[in-house]
Amino acid sequence: MAFSVVLDLIEGIGRVPTGRTVEVRLGEGDRDAALDIVSAWCASSGNEIVSIEGLTVTVLHGRSPDSLAGLDPGQLPGSRVWVYTNFDCNLACDYCCVRSSPKAERRAIGVDRLKQIAGEAAAAGVGELILTGGEPFLLNDIDVLVNSCTEKLPTTLLTNGMLFRGARLERLRRMDRSRVILQISVDSATPAVHDSHRGSGSWAKAIAGIRIAHEEGFRVKVAATLPADQMHELEPFHDFLDTIGIAREDQVIRALAHRGVADSGIELTVDSLIPEVTITADGVYWHPVAADHDDQFVTRDIFPLADAIAEITRRFVAHRRAADSIAEWFPCA
Repeated sequence: MAFSVVLDLIEGIGRVPTGRTVEVRLGEGDRDAALDIVSAWCASSGNEIVSIEGLTVTVLHGRSPDSLAGLDPGQLPGSRVWVYTNFDCNLACDYCCVRSSPKAERRAIGVDRLKQIAGEAAAAGVGELILTGGEPFLLNDIDVLVNSCTEKLPTTLLTNGMLFRGARLERLRRMDRSRVILQISVDSATPAVHDSHRGSGSWAKAIAGIRIAHEEGFRVKVAATLPADQMHELEPFHDFLDTIGIAREDQVIRALAHRGVADSGIELTVDSLIPEVTITADGVYWHPVAADHDDQFVTRDIFPLADAIAEITRRFVAHRRAADSIAEWFPCA
């Protein structure tokens, strides 16, 4: 009976073009033995089992394209993991994608969870942790949080750079300069544009923060958020960053996203974004730009982290295959 299933499968596959599926029934005998034979035939013939429901097996003629092929290794889901340490902030930027402000609830990740995230991330093959907020330097244990990460993986810490004084400067000094990069937000070469979005005097404090970080021996990246229609006017800004010691490869320019409190910007959805595994106190999200939005919420289960990464990868592959299928049926003219 099991071999008759293979004969049915051969006949069915012969009637459909590559990329289409056929269904066969396993019969009422030894289901597991029949399934083993079908699996072995698919493996040897270059076809693929798509699904198994009861006694019905769906087989693809040929194999599904690798939806992850062509991605840079650094773009693969789980190559790096973002963590929101908190959501409260000393600023109330008018385009914040996750609605951070001095009035926002803290929603801190906490040192115990972050230690577990770092350990499981390293075990899962993650290459880098990125800590963001909110403003992480509002946390009195930010040095402990960062060091729990750098013990396991290289870490980038995002900050507005405005709080490097007193006890917070001492916490900065307790971080491992060889394992942490500071990424400081600066939106323009002069105060006007930056301050119009982030608050009066914030540009000068951010530039001072960059100088302090350099003096303390840290590598500094600068990240700017710009409207899409200004993305082509970057050379003067790059020239300015050159003058304050920011290497070109450390100058990060990103387009304004229509998320959070922003009233304009590019639309970013799960269909248009390559996922970046993102963890908050509330769970796991598709991408850091939407870590406060239900449409990109993935799961409340942070642990096991490998399972969360696998689920995001599975959904990403499904989205890409669905898009490829639509393109096949409705090709552009």
